[in-house]
Amino acid sequence: MNRPLRLGTRGSPLALTQANMVTAALRAAHGLDETAIEIVPIRTSGDRIQDRPLAEVGGKALWTKELDRALIDGEIDFAVHSMKDVETIRPPEITIAAMLPRADVRDRLIGAETMAALPQGARIGTSSPRRTAQLLRRRPDFRIVLFRGNVDTRLAKLASGEAEATLLAAAGLDRLGRHDVGHAIATEEMLPAPAQGAVGIEALADRADIRTLLAAIDHADTSACVRAERALLAALGGDCRSPVAALAVRAGEGLYLRAEILSEDGRFCESGAMALPLAAPERAEALARTLLDRAPPELRALFAG
Repeated sequence: MNRPLRLGTRGSPLALTQANMVTAALRAAHGLDETAIEIVPIRTSGDRIQDRPLAEVGGKALWTKELDRALIDGEIDFAVHSMKDVETIRPPEITIAAMLPRADVRDRLIGAETMAALPQGARIGTSSPRRTAQLLRRRPDFRIVLFRGNVDTRLAKLASGEAEATLLAAAGLDRLGRHDVGHAIATEEMLPAPAQGAVGIEALADRADIRTLLAAIDHADTSACVRAERALLAALGGDCRSPVAALAVRAGEGLYLRAEILSEDGRFCESGAMALPLAAPERAEALARTLLDRAPPELRALFAG
């Protein structure tokens, strides 16, 4: 190829950091020089619309549709995503070709050392249905305030007094060098979103050359774990309003998947776990069926159409 490879990404500081992680991994794997890959920032609808929950304006597709179009139209050769922002059903022309090693999967609480330390009726800034449900299940007295925007925007909202606390993904904070911001919450206390902490790279399914290039940087354990979590999410049939938490980890020769589904107000919750073969992450759909079968009607109505 007589031109640089073009890597599409959102333009936020975190997205650009993740794009640079991908280019560094590719250069190291293939001995490429610094001019071999061009980062192409693309402004997404999710970046433009900051005053409403994603569920009201198109869901997770707001983070991906412009990058998908650029990929399908040949404007970029591959695209980098935070995997927790990628819809479970993707265009048939596009495939997830690789994932980088997963970072810290936990959430961090910012504004207090623990949730118990927050005052009665504390305002918590978040736009995540999953975090909202988990917070209200633990502390029904919390008041949820909409926080959208990148890391700096959310921290500025907190600093200006719009809320007493907020939650951010530890992985994003660490990638931005904010290792000392917030207090990590154990996954036993707050299970993360499916695919949290994972960075994925997508390419056109028929571009064997690009897929081969990317295969060299695929982290097999991360891919298996995230594919299991996404299989569970797909089998649940929820949308971006449906609170779901899931985490798969390597366990011996296979995977161990924990998951929970919640009502939006946190009053109802079903949780479970199962072991999976490493080579068959799609079997996570069995845990989804178990959770739905056990769920009360009020909770089941949020899932499976």
